[in-house]
Amino acid sequence: MKKFLLASSIALIFSQAAFSQEQKEELPKSRFESLTKLTQVIGTVEKYYVDDLKLQEIVNKAIKGLMEELDAHSTFLDKKSTKEMSIQTNGEFGGLGITVGMRDGALTVISPIDGTPADKAGVKAEDIILKIDNKSTLNMTLEEAVGLMRGKPKTKIDLTVVRKGENKPLKITIVRDIIKIDSVFAKTINKNLLYLRVTSFDKNVASGLTKALNEHKNTKGIILDLRNNPGGLLTQAIGTVDLFVNSGVIVSQKGRDATDEEKYYAKSSTTLTDAPMVVLVNGGSASASEIVSGALQDHKRAVLVGEKTFGKGSVQAVLPIVKDRSENIKLTIAKYYLPSGRTIQAKGITPDVIAYPGKTVSGKDNEFQIKEADLKKHLKGELDKVSKVTKKTKDDKKTKDDKKTKDDKKVITKEDIAKDNQLNSAINILKSLIIMNK
Repeated sequence: MKKFLLASSIALIFSQAAFSQEQKEELPKSRFESLTKLTQVIGTVEKYYVDDLKLQEIVNKAIKGLMEELDAHSTFLDKKSTKEMSIQTNGEFGGLGITVGMRDGALTVISPIDGTPADKAGVKAEDIILKIDNKSTLNMTLEEAVGLMRGKPKTKIDLTVVRKGENKPLKITIVRDIIKIDSVFAKTINKNLLYLRVTSFDKNVASGLTKALNEHKNTKGIILDLRNNPGGLLTQAIGTVDLFVNSGVIVSQKGRDATDEEKYYAKSSTTLTDAPMVVLVNGGSASASEIVSGALQDHKRAVLVGEKTFGKGSVQAVLPIVKDRSENIKLTIAKYYLPSGRTIQAKGITPDVIAYPGKTVSGKDNEFQIKEADLKKHLKGELDKVSKVTKKTKDDKKTKDDKKTKDDKKVITKEDIAKDNQLNSAINILKSLIIMNK
């Protein structure tokens, strides 16, 4: 019992030492009672729990539980998680290529990243992951799930998912690979329209878009495709908007203190084009994608086409909790607000023109089919035919080879347009904008 009493005493002394005598007199007694209760629980668990847990393990579990109870994006990053985050930030890691999040307690795919193993295997936005291999995701934390899905390249993993419109869970086999993300793709449509696809907002997006715009200075109109883009760096979102908007607020963020507001502005010196624009979004467009699309919409710089976006408008900061920064907490510290003052969090962006995925009248099956997101968790104050997914036939290989050939081209073909109703709608709207702009 000595260890228990000692731990309680140390915690109480530590908490009191942070305040002056005057502050201690003003602070409510409940604050010290709460801190004492916490240390009492830790001491009790350390002494009486059925398994022999070290104090550090107990403290880590306590921190982890606290972060999970705050919101869907705050989390405790232990040494392993901190290392994994660092690897991912560098843009190359062994994994599947999907962005996941917790929605109403369920592990949900926000979006697969173009060209990655998950995308090629058929994982879709809004798929709910029930099992990772044979492990149930029930009560599994986001960090635990991500850790299980990452692994050595060329190793297999099975995801059992629930998908809207399917009567039975689907079992999808994916082969892990090194994830290298090409974030910007540029193609032309009918020679005079520029199609820009941004898959995620990594550190190369603004420069990639700048290069594409400089190579197509005479374009008459631009389609910016942000569908299934899970977000990324705020700086790149700001830099993207800055290429198309020459003045005004791009985005602002506010923390607990409403007066502590930080605003980011567009600069005319970085604006590259005033050509008419259409932006494509859907339920897999999140975070930085919503900042870009929302800012362009508020500035009346582009027409948004597609489906309502994900609704992730909160700001997280990685804060060290040990001196060597090997352990951290990722904490939600603010919310994003668009130029008009509206919030993204839990609301998302509603397009100016609603267009659903699928084929056009003369088209075939849609390769880009995405389903609209439901209400996302927000801050409050078995497989039908396995061969369809996993069996590699000659026909499957031919289809993949054909798709690769198309993707390698720098032109969007009529066949591509016929298979993508949202893109077809965007092109028609853009043509109208060009006529109106003359």
